[in-house]
Amino acid sequence: MGNHDKALLAEAHRARWGTFRVWLGFVAALFAAEAVLAWEVVNEFLLLAIPTTVLVAHLMHSQLLAFHEAAHGVLCPNRAANELVGLLVGKFHFNGLSLFRAVHHTHHAHLGTERDEQLWPFNDPRVPRWRRRLAALCELTFGVVYDAVEFWRAFLRKDSQVRNPRVRRRVWLELGLIVAFWGTVVGATAYFGAWKWLVVLYVLPAWAAGNMHSLRKYTEHMGMTGSTVLGLTRTVVPAGPLGRLLSFTLFNVNYHGVHHYYAAMPQRSLSRFAEDLRPGAPGEETIYPSYRAAFRAMLPSLADPRVGPQWVRTPEAPRAAPRVTPVS
Repeated sequence: MGNHDKALLAEAHRARWGTFRVWLGFVAALFAAEAVLAWEVVNEFLLLAIPTTVLVAHLMHSQLLAFHEAAHGVLCPNRAANELVGLLVGKFHFNGLSLFRAVHHTHHAHLGTERDEQLWPFNDPRVPRWRRRLAALCELTFGVVYDAVEFWRAFLRKDSQVRNPRVRRRVWLELGLIVAFWGTVVGATAYFGAWKWLVVLYVLPAWAAGNMHSLRKYTEHMGMTGSTVLGLTRTVVPAGPLGRLLSFTLFNVNYHGVHHYYAAMPQRSLSRFAEDLRPGAPGEETIYPSYRAAFRAMLPSLADPRVGPQWVRTPEAPRAAPRVTPVS
């Protein structure tokens, strides 16, 4: 990245209430879209319900990225409010805030290497290709379930990188909140006989949102085998108004190379540093003008899904260390 003034970087890293207000706007939009979807189903406008379900799924995907901002501690300046939002949103995809934060830390600290828990098994050359293909198929079709299994596997396995006793205790407490929440939801649904509404308003959109999340994750990293941040990420800098709108609804996560350089930088600042992304080593990718272009670049890698410099036998340039926020 470019050599920036420390004051500029400090200002760019400052969390502001604007991002929190954006999140509140997306929450309101999600409730409004759910209301429209319910009205369409009641009135049997089922063809109209299809695009509305996609809209609800996209807004749920936005909530996942708000959760990601909360995990980095930058959704809003107030720590308690930031944690509360993370706890609230996390329950809906079976992932506690502390669990996500601890496992996601490995993704930033060990991007693409065999210690990157979020890219397993694609970062492990010992895993045969048929198993990696099967994992990719599962993740791209049942992303909401796969994502939960991936994080809990990283926590529960014998050699887990999540070792801090305080963090582990909090993960178990947050699991209790998740179980209590879903126990209440399922109990209320059974009592009122509202299974259809649970499926229509949550299960189907959440299934689609999980797959959107997985596809975005693959577009950002799959097939990248460089040894630097730019060699392991694809960054989308939208060229038109629709692309910028999409970027806004995704909390600017498409500026993914910048995000990996500055993990603690709020979404509002990421676009300001996109011009600093310039390839400087073999295997590094340029930025893309759209997700469609980045997706086309990623697609061939699904034949042999893998990520990380460990797949490359030839020497490469030294790895540039990303800025990482320590897990508290």
